[in-house]
Amino acid sequence: MSDSNDNGAAQFGRSENASNGPIIPKSANEALRPEKVPQPPKRSRKARSQVVIFLNFVMTVIVFAALAAAGTVYYAMHQYEKPGPLQANQNFIVRGGAGMSEIASGLERGNIITDARVFRFVSEAYLDNETLKAGEYEIKAGSSMQEVMQLLKSGKSILYSVSLPEGLTVKQMFHRLADDPVLVGDLPTELPPEGTLMPDTYKFTRGTKRGEIVQQMAAAQKVLVGQIWEKRDPNLPVSTVEELVTLASIVEKETGRADERPRVASVFINRLDKGMRLQSDPTIIYGIFGGDGKPADRPILKSDIDKQTPYNTYIIKGLPPTPIANPGRAALEAVANPSRTPELYFVADGTGGHVFAETLDEHNANVRRWRKVEAERAAEAAKAAADAGTAEPAATQPQ
Repeated sequence: MSDSNDNGAAQFGRSENASNGPIIPKSANEALRPEKVPQPPKRSRKARSQVVIFLNFVMTVIVFAALAAAGTVYYAMHQYEKPGPLQANQNFIVRGGAGMSEIASGLERGNIITDARVFRFVSEAYLDNETLKAGEYEIKAGSSMQEVMQLLKSGKSILYSVSLPEGLTVKQMFHRLADDPVLVGDLPTELPPEGTLMPDTYKFTRGTKRGEIVQQMAAAQKVLVGQIWEKRDPNLPVSTVEELVTLASIVEKETGRADERPRVASVFINRLDKGMRLQSDPTIIYGIFGGDGKPADRPILKSDIDKQTPYNTYIIKGLPPTPIANPGRAALEAVANPSRTPELYFVADGTGGHVFAETLDEHNANVRRWRKVEAERAAEAAKAAADAGTAEPAATQPQ
């Protein structure tokens, strides 16, 4: 048995050393003993250099910084583009001259966005030297930061309006502007001349000054009157722009129906051509009450017709010294190019319009019919009031 083991060991030793030279017999213990492992090669001086170590550190920092930056950008863009926290539509005001930090902080305080810093930095990257516009904006529920930025960038702020209809005096227009809660600033201390403000509905943003609206109205009326004056009938018995506006203001106050204005203008033109007094009731009212206008419950009295004022066209000849209101486009155009009729009179017909006549007899008949209508209406109103006063109160239902 031992001989076979020795032969095996010797054979094993030969196989191990066959490639390295002469065969040297080894015992079994020697064959199983681990050979000495060679030492790893020494690092070069270049690899041990402090510069290389520093550069390796720098590269590691750069890699980690790039990964962190990429993560931050991804997070910021996700926050910027995802739906916002706003539960219902809300108005937001961007103050004139406000910077990005102020706007972003205001949006966060209003719970419109979740992170002012994200909004600020990403928006500045998007805007590329553009600015967010001042104004009042309606932010829709769930708007993302990106959608909010696009809205504020567009300048599509909320528009308000003030309606100044035809026939108002300058003072009445000023009262409406003063009462508007959205407009700011004082009105001019001096009233513009009557008839120089264009009636219209004016749109504006929150923070617009009242004086700006007045300037806009005056500029618009000047342009409009100039255009209509250039296209007027050359045979009109008015020689100046001011006279055109004055007559148009009388037409404006006489009828609110657009289809009647050229016909009413024709009556007054015919009267001027014949040297007749205009005899317009609105001129009596303006002479008595001025720009404040007649109280709604104050009728025109018979004694008012005889009151001496510069505007009472029952007394004075020709046109009053100034317009009695601010006429609109339709009234101005009606006077500049009136209908051609022989009519000299008109009176209310009880339906909101007027009935016209060529002769005084026809006119007096029309007046009698109108007074009959007025009397019937007064009787009906008195009867209704009497019935209301004697009516039994409704019985109270048990609870």
